[in-house]
Amino acid sequence: MTRPASPGAAVAPRSKLSLYLDLIRWNRPAGWLVLVWPTLAALWVAAEGFPGWHLLLVFVAGTVLMRSAGCTINDIADRDFDRHVKRTTQRPITSGQVSVKEAALVGLVLTLVAFALVLTTRWEAVAWSVPAVLFTILYPFTKRFFAMPQAFLGIAFNFGIVIAFAAVTGEVGWTAWTLWLANMFLVLAYDTEYAMVDRDDDLKIGMKTSAITLGRCDVPAIMGFFVLCLGLTVWAVLPQGLGWPFWLGLGVAAAQVLWHYTLIKDRTREGCFVAFSKSHYIGMSLFAGIALGFALR
Repeated sequence: MTRPASPGAAVAPRSKLSLYLDLIRWNRPAGWLVLVWPTLAALWVAAEGFPGWHLLLVFVAGTVLMRSAGCTINDIADRDFDRHVKRTTQRPITSGQVSVKEAALVGLVLTLVAFALVLTTRWEAVAWSVPAVLFTILYPFTKRFFAMPQAFLGIAFNFGIVIAFAAVTGEVGWTAWTLWLANMFLVLAYDTEYAMVDRDDDLKIGMKTSAITLGRCDVPAIMGFFVLCLGLTVWAVLPQGLGWPFWLGLGVAAAQVLWHYTLIKDRTREGCFVAFSKSHYIGMSLFAGIALGFALR
């Protein structure tokens, strides 16, 4: 664990590119992978198979860009809190190596590029992208007053599913909203695992998280969130008749949920962080089952 530099200690100089890549968590792909797999699953379900290279590239690139923009917004909002959290003291803004103005400009550029990508799709997708940006901006501030900010994060993260259906079909029907709700529970599960890592620090600084709100019910709640995610995914996808590939993907995802329990049951920082950092494999397994199911249907 990196410790903050003592007052007056010299900070090793870094290039602006290195700092900006650190700002957008370029070296931590788990953050965008948890977003991209459910979005791709929605694309495949909406298109009833491969959606075409254009939409695939738009949504993969757009997901990476918006996650990166979200990181800059989060770090701007949390720069004072991050000084008191072991894991975040050396983030570029908190350490003073990147100014708030610089970070805001980086976030704005990334958002505009992502918006430009959406403009190449249907107008319905463009319309849904507007509230997606607003929720991304608002999320970091909910940690000041909302007992379960992870739910608000889920809303922000899940717009990719809604936009995917809008881009393919021009409509957002019950299947889209069922997948949206399924991924809401997945976000609640893995981001509560993430919040468990910082629970002691967050209690000291008055930050609100689901890990604090749930207390000793955190582990059973996370398991319940995972079960609801898998159950709702089955409900949404079952009418597609995807056969054994989907059930295999679901089985692999369920096995990972059991593994997560072994990681978080003792509530150690290390175990909870590993669980969060590997949570994208659950979404990947579900997507693989859906994509293969359509390919072989």
